[in-house]
Amino acid sequence: MKFSIDPSNDTDEYRSSVLRAPKQPLIVVPERLLNTTMPIFDSSLVKESDSDILHQHNGEPLGERIRVTGRLLNSEGRGLGGQLIELWQANAAGRYRHAVDDHQAPLDPNFTGAGRALTGDDGTFSFLTIKPGAYPWKNAPNAWRPAHIHFSIFGRAFTERLITQMYFPGDPLLAFDPIFNSVRQERVRNRLVANFDWEATQEEYALGYRFDIVINGHLGIPLEGQ
Repeated sequence: MKFSIDPSNDTDEYRSSVLRAPKQPLIVVPERLLNTTMPIFDSSLVKESDSDILHQHNGEPLGERIRVTGRLLNSEGRGLGGQLIELWQANAAGRYRHAVDDHQAPLDPNFTGAGRALTGDDGTFSFLTIKPGAYPWKNAPNAWRPAHIHFSIFGRAFTERLITQMYFPGDPLLAFDPIFNSVRQERVRNRLVANFDWEATQEEYALGYRFDIVINGHLGIPLEGQ
């Protein structure tokens, strides 16, 4: 279903979206196919430590340590439990650990930049990580992406997968970012910006940010045991 708050599939200011956007009407996958062909997840595949991106290596990564907490909610405000959330991001210098990232910023040997978690019964999730850096991209001359973290929510099947981005308050690059600004409604666009959260701050260790993710439509069949 198409919702009016969604950005267009192709946005001229975001040049690669014009090439990636479908040129034909989307195909609706029958519900019966989701029930019989979907991949199966359960809690045994996800360890509690997978959400701690600071301690995946022998040393801690460089950068400002942060704790990102939030809830995965449906459009009625109900928490969605047992859902797989994956996170990936650039390091503090603005570089991804990826073969095609040739940004001149240094790699961090103690930072992979990826983690995952299952939401609690009330939809809560929490990640320990570092604040990513901004980085240049080739969308336009002297174009820079604001600091952001990617989130992926799988739902019941890959056909329901949602990918979104979390931004940081006060970032001056937000005004120039075509991906952020492809969401035309200011109220909805501002939901992509996390709130500083003193309650989530871990004393003398990591600053807290709050980022709730709201799903439009049906999602929430528990992954475990289905």
